[in-house]
Amino acid sequence: MILAIDCGNSRLKWGVHDGTGWRASGLLDYAEADGFAGVFGAQRGVLRSVVANVAGTRIGEAIAATLAELGLPATWVRGEREQCGVRNGYADPHQLGADRWAALIGARSLHGGGCLVVNAGTATTVDVLDADGVFQGGIILPGVHLMRSVLARNTALLPLADGVFAELPRDTADAIASGCLHAQAGAIERMYTQVANLADPLCLVGGGGAAALIPLLGMPRRQVEHLVLEGLARIGLGQ
Repeated sequence: MILAIDCGNSRLKWGVHDGTGWRASGLLDYAEADGFAGVFGAQRGVLRSVVANVAGTRIGEAIAATLAELGLPATWVRGEREQCGVRNGYADPHQLGADRWAALIGARSLHGGGCLVVNAGTATTVDVLDADGVFQGGIILPGVHLMRSVLARNTALLPLADGVFAELPRDTADAIASGCLHAQAGAIERMYTQVANLADPLCLVGGGGAAALIPLLGMPRRQVEHLVLEGLARIGLGQ
């Protein structure tokens, strides 16, 4: 069994894959780093780990120390020229973030046609994967919460408040929430034009913001709970 670890910008996602499906999964805050060994060590039968880290050196060192303590060999993922049936169109393949690369591999394992791969977290990434498994390029934009935080921090009168989506918002909190979600959905829909004419096009959406975005998207779409972890598992299994 494989322990897949996705060290994102804001929190850590993990899962244990037995080669056919997920046996366990969870979320951890980086403030809980001292307890990582207890969480990972409780997963019986795990023989090795696969890690994608975009959270920086300090988190990477903490994870490496934890895995060493548990005696789990680790594969540290980075963008490659080609891996697991996906080819990387970046000019410098290693510049592509490990989480984006893993998400592309996860998407390819779930869908064989043209695919728009969306990971909606602290940042939202929107990547084009063609029907031949070639990553053609993509965009990065601030995630919904980050957009709202920037508005609150850089304006005098706009609050950081909880609002809900509305087609025609009638209060400021809802106007902010709706505007940020429209911005995300609009970017995704514009990028979908890059895959709409490919064979069997589909938009796969993962990340913590996926549930809020899915209802706003008009193209064929599917929410995937463990998109990055799916890719990590494929890398670990050599598929």
